[in-house]
Amino acid sequence: MNRVLTAVSCLFAVVALSSRPAVSSAEEGTRLREQFGPGTEYHVSCRVELSGSLALPAERGQPAPKPLPITGTSAIEYDERVLSLAADGQVQKTARIYRRVDFERKVGDQPQKSTIRPAVRRLIILRLKQKEVPFSPDGPLMWGEIDVVRTDVFTPALAGLLPDTAVRPGERWTAANAAVEELTDLERIEEGRLECRFEEITTLSGRQHARVSFAGTVRGVNEDGPNRQQLDGYFYFDLQSGSLNYLSLKGIHSLLDKDGKEAGRIEGRFVLTRQTNTRSREVSDEALRGLALEPNAENTLLLYDNPDLGVRLLHPRRWRVAGVRGRQLALDEANGSGLLFTVEPPAKVPTAAQFLTESKNYLQQQKAKLLRIDPPRRVQAAPQELEQFAIEAEAANQRVLMDYYVVRQAQGGGVLAARLLPTDLAAVRKEVQQIARSIAISRANSEQR
Repeated sequence: MNRVLTAVSCLFAVVALSSRPAVSSAEEGTRLREQFGPGTEYHVSCRVELSGSLALPAERGQPAPKPLPITGTSAIEYDERVLSLAADGQVQKTARIYRRVDFERKVGDQPQKSTIRPAVRRLIILRLKQKEVPFSPDGPLMWGEIDVVRTDVFTPALAGLLPDTAVRPGERWTAANAAVEELTDLERIEEGRLECRFEEITTLSGRQHARVSFAGTVRGVNEDGPNRQQLDGYFYFDLQSGSLNYLSLKGIHSLLDKDGKEAGRIEGRFVLTRQTNTRSREVSDEALRGLALEPNAENTLLLYDNPDLGVRLLHPRRWRVAGVRGRQLALDEANGSGLLFTVEPPAKVPTAAQFLTESKNYLQQQKAKLLRIDPPRRVQAAPQELEQFAIEAEAANQRVLMDYYVVRQAQGGGVLAARLLPTDLAAVRKEVQQIARSIAISRANSEQR
């Protein structure tokens, strides 16, 4: 449930803007359509309030515990500019600068907060297979920051809320599944739909707006597991600018157990306002000139920073932090390789020769057959000294490469042991060295080995 606030906030969003006004007449009806082009800019501000509970499983023979209360709020403000379109005319890439990113929630008595660090609030957002893939041209992101962006709604994808043809007040249409999936963060919709209704044309601040209501219940699966979501809201579409500039929504997100029964419920309220024809200096042509606006091996690196462990490092996105236990940090690679870094105080950091002897003895105790040994070599000099050696071994009828590093710095150091499988070995080994080079020990560790 670490995604409760951001997942529920994904129930709510707004369709992006267009500079082309809608066409309206009594006979032909009203066109509610938005179009995009490179250079289109807009400012978005949204607020979410939610509350609910999560049912906890009962231990065998024990009564069910009380539901865990959940509350939360979020506030997001950003300027966004369309950079490019795909061949089908859909927005493929945008530049976004966050002005405010605040997520606060409380699960039981545990407060939780999420944000994006000010240094990397300018992002490039790629749209790939209905998912947002962000990176910052200004520095590496953290997993939590990517999650904040990923669970937000990519507003240009919500054109499916609008009708395909001209409509008159009172007429209804079904929102496209792609838009509903974007609103609900569902990976797939198993049943249900969202129905929209053109209510009326009204005047707000001297401009004509179409008021459209929408409601429905959908059921499907996302990272929270099976769930059911009820949506009930409305939006105003500015007929002069051809853009949706206000949306209000109430949503109920029900988590379902394996039998389809409700295991938790979160209710949320959302209000969004949008300003069109804005200009932001941070995403202008001049500001973006000279920056890498396409993803590469450098700008897609992720930052891991653990002040309690005293370790900071960078790693490629196909690696993930598997866990921390005591002074040990584990990372797993998508194809099955992995590494373990053990933090040591300055006096306890071994030499590469000592670590080689220790590693050989351990592998032999595990009945592994040693096939080849690459002797220790210096990879990096002080003050961030780095030594490396490798052992090719066979264990349980599987050949692996054990890649080892010794890290020695002023505040301490540690030893890194990587178990690398044959799949994409050369690239994975290069990534392990990249991780090892990036390790920074931020404070002395006085624990004994």
